[in-house]
Amino acid sequence: MFASLERALAIYGSGKNGETPVRDKSALVDELRKAMAAASKFCGDRDVDLAAIQKLPRQTMERLEQLGLAVEALIAPDGLRQEFFGHTRLVTTLFRAIMPDVAAVEFAGPVACINAIADSIRGKLNDKPADISMVMEGISEVLDYSIAGVSIPETPGTLLELSKIDFDALAKKFKQSQTKKTDVEMLKAAIRAKLTEMITVNKTRADYAEKFEELIELYNNGSRTIEDLFHELTVLTASLNVEQQRHVRENMSEEELVIFDLLMKPAPELTDKERTEVKGVARDLLVRLKDLLVINWRQKASAKSQVRLAIEDVLDGGLPRAFTKTLYESKCETLFQHVYERYPDYSARPYVT
Repeated sequence: MFASLERALAIYGSGKNGETPVRDKSALVDELRKAMAAASKFCGDRDVDLAAIQKLPRQTMERLEQLGLAVEALIAPDGLRQEFFGHTRLVTTLFRAIMPDVAAVEFAGPVACINAIADSIRGKLNDKPADISMVMEGISEVLDYSIAGVSIPETPGTLLELSKIDFDALAKKFKQSQTKKTDVEMLKAAIRAKLTEMITVNKTRADYAEKFEELIELYNNGSRTIEDLFHELTVLTASLNVEQQRHVRENMSEEELVIFDLLMKPAPELTDKERTEVKGVARDLLVRLKDLLVINWRQKASAKSQVRLAIEDVLDGGLPRAFTKTLYESKCETLFQHVYERYPDYSARPYVT
């Protein structure tokens, strides 16, 4: 280890072409000062005074209120939030680079403040807190004696439970809210998480995600007000809740519904009787596959052939004649790809809870 350390020191000590790769910390301090000034100006242009927040006494309602207002000002639209995160990342990276130099004392408070705001924003949007442990550890260990720190929440707020939302009450609360941007971003985060879950189960629901992203884009480019976006998101949320319970109305399991949807999207115009026949195909196929999805079937040519033939046989015998040969072949391929992706073997059925 000592020999390796000597070699490393020889490389970094001599550098290349007479230039050392190690930079003078004073240069980093200057860069951090510029980055912090740029971040402060960016926030100040949005009526967020980092210096004023930093001076407020710790653990007071006034400080918490100002942090909340800062979150409201910087959380939306998406482009503004990402630009703020960019300033935060640059400031944090440079601050870590100069630690534990005494020059860090000058920046510890402002860095903690801007990270507190960024962490609060992330906490509103997801269930994974931002990892700024290295920054806070450095502040605590090296500069604790001179810093009036900023309280950072240890755990973020939880996502909204969409299925339990009272939309009328939510709409009334939103009209009187002083943090409409934050409210909308929390709703967006909850919808995005729910969409990810629903599409993972049934990829034919991708059109809901497209609608969601379209609404966000319209708001980001100024074509929708915050009130318009909130209303449209609540309508979308209601439709997601209805969609999530559709398998009950169809009298099918979630697993059967996925196959039914793959067969029906797209499908020719069908009578009620023919639609019921397609449901029967979905049920029959799952029964037929039970004995074919053996362990590692995807690595065995004969097993894959048996699965493909079973799909073709069930669809050929059960689909209404309204399905053309071309559509039949397309559905066979679609279902084989679905089974291949979602079923490593029958015991790993992804829809069994």
